[in-house]
Amino acid sequence: MNKIAFIGLGNMGGPMAENLIKSGMQVTVFDLVEEAVAALKSKGAKAAASAMEAVKDVDVVITMLPAAKHVKSLYMGEQSLIEATKPGTLMIDSSTIDAESARVVGEAVNNAGRLFVDAPVSGGTAGAQAGTLTFIMGGKEKAIAKATPVLQCMGKNLFHAGDTGAGQVAKICNNMLLAVLMAGTSEALQLAIDNGLDPKVVSDIMLQSSGSNWTLEKYNPCPGVMENVPSSKDYQGGFMVKLMNKDLTLAMNAASNSESPTPMAATAQSLYKLHQNKGNADKDFSSIFQLFDKS
Repeated sequence: MNKIAFIGLGNMGGPMAENLIKSGMQVTVFDLVEEAVAALKSKGAKAAASAMEAVKDVDVVITMLPAAKHVKSLYMGEQSLIEATKPGTLMIDSSTIDAESARVVGEAVNNAGRLFVDAPVSGGTAGAQAGTLTFIMGGKEKAIAKATPVLQCMGKNLFHAGDTGAGQVAKICNNMLLAVLMAGTSEALQLAIDNGLDPKVVSDIMLQSSGSNWTLEKYNPCPGVMENVPSSKDYQGGFMVKLMNKDLTLAMNAASNSESPTPMAATAQSLYKLHQNKGNADKDFSSIFQLFDKS
């Protein structure tokens, strides 16, 4: 299981592939951005001229793509990634897409005699670089068992959420909550600032109080409060606003299908759409803090 093809070398995929190389895997990579391929080649990967070439004779295929349309096109399009692999190949999609698309792709993979796991990730670019990502897996037990040692090369926490598509449902629920927490934390910190308080002091207070949450502990949205997070780097790097909006749309669509009430998520989505429309699509999602800044 040590011959791996990795397709999609963006802010998350690139570091993930690099950690596979560091773990001693034989990694073949492909991305439409030639510079991304060259960067991984310089770290020991084999460069492929196409996705179809990358997956030839490998044991495992990992894809990390922007949206469901890209995943379905790659796996089930005119040039099918499935058909380019050998029987028994383990195919892991770590993109964040809707659960139904994951189920459709998974069924096609399984029907072709391959194994499929949907394994979206949590932990951001810092987790991708450090190899401490959380993988939320959906799939059959046999596929999960084979995927686990591979994903452990890139992640610290692995969860089997259920059958195919379950990983995607759990991921969008997590990111929906994250959006709500980030907006709420930003609102609270700005209120403190508007009333003359030091945001660092208030953050420390809330961390030891009932308002404590992940955004305060790991990803403070207020510039200058925490080192080595996007808010202290002009909101560059990290998880872009447009991607958070994509995930919120997935969550709201899932809520509509199951008739689940999600008023907090609906508010968060409205805020993030407003923020994106103000020209902030490519900033880190913690830049929602700027929406509340009166200066």
